[in-house]
Amino acid sequence: MGGDSIGDYELEHQHGKARVRVARVWREGNTHVMVEWSAAVSLRSKSLSSYSEGDNSAIVATDTIKNTIYVLAKRCAKSLSVEEFGVMLGEHFVSTYPEVTAAHISMIQRPWERVSVDGLQHEHGYRMGLENRTADVRTTKDGKSRVTAGVSDLRLLKTTKSGFEGYIRDKFTLLPETKERMMASSIRSVWSYSRKPSDYNEVYATVKNILETTFFGPSKGGVYSPSVQKTLYLMAKEVLIRVPEIESVYLNMPNIHFLPVNMPAIGVEFKDDVYLPTDEPHGSIEATLSRKALGGSRL
Repeated sequence: MGGDSIGDYELEHQHGKARVRVARVWREGNTHVMVEWSAAVSLRSKSLSSYSEGDNSAIVATDTIKNTIYVLAKRCAKSLSVEEFGVMLGEHFVSTYPEVTAAHISMIQRPWERVSVDGLQHEHGYRMGLENRTADVRTTKDGKSRVTAGVSDLRLLKTTKSGFEGYIRDKFTLLPETKERMMASSIRSVWSYSRKPSDYNEVYATVKNILETTFFGPSKGGVYSPSVQKTLYLMAKEVLIRVPEIESVYLNMPNIHFLPVNMPAIGVEFKDDVYLPTDEPHGSIEATLSRKALGGSRL
């Protein structure tokens, strides 16, 4: 977005409000819809004088930013996606204040899930799930918004159908090759939209389902993973195949280790049935898969 010159210096600057928590309840008859969001707003603005001269006349106070989030949440008469709310915030700040040249909105949606009682969804009962939903919106002065979405802390594990063989070995290599191991990860994924989908909520549910089902494979028999890298690639590729509105998928998949217990000295034989769970240190695997300009996909 560029910086501002102050004499012999160049100043990149932005200001905003972070970790603004807001819960919104929509009452649709007897059924209540509830979301909890954490919003972070960063504004680029023509406010150089506040840094160089102490003149705050072009500053949108961070308290104003916080209050705006609550007011706009109130103005949402119907339930909407976290991406749509992020776009609403970005458009508000660039259109309301002449001094603001761009807005960056980062959103996290806490994993509140509707509960079921006796096989029926409860009208107003929720429980806390595991993974967080994320959205990132960058809005420019012309009102155009660039949207990325994602999921974090998606914890997946399978007890078999995973191995790791054929890697580089040298004098520092102690890890034995194996065709049988547990595979676990706490996944973070971010995907970029090339165009607005008809329903952000539906796409989020679809992508999460693709990531999970590709990781596990069929319910009967599963699918073998020769490496986290291969599984990561297949997960991202399947998202691009099935969701045309998405142009790239980033995946961070730490390899959370479950180490087989082995104590031959005490005469007890373990056969891949007792493990020591450990998450420090863990393997770190990440990649971005994107569509080529002329079709297809690439790493």
